[in-house]
Amino acid sequence: MPVDAIAVLAEPTRRRILDELRLAERSVGDLVATLDLSQPAVSKHLKVLREAGFVSSRTAAQHRIYRLEPGPFRALDAWLAPYRRMWNRHLDALERHLEES
Repeated sequence: MPVDAIAVLAEPTRRRILDELRLAERSVGDLVATLDLSQPAVSKHLKVLREAGFVSSRTAAQHRIYRLEPGPFRALDAWLAPYRRMWNRHLDALERHLEES
């Protein structure tokens, strides 16, 4: 997992944008209204997300419609998998300990 992807996702506004795009494709105007941010701010964050591969866009009339791209999320999930397994083992051990107490 490239460190750049982690840095991209570390920014709270970008995560809010991704949360909105998880629900449905959106135009910049929709995101501006929903997130109560300025158009330049939303566009700046979308550019970063697009360059990192997390979103893509298509043109519909005079609007750019943004959507999530699954590839980087799959890569992130694969990178996190060993950590998830480690924590699951620890949580399972904690559960067994609590049941025995």
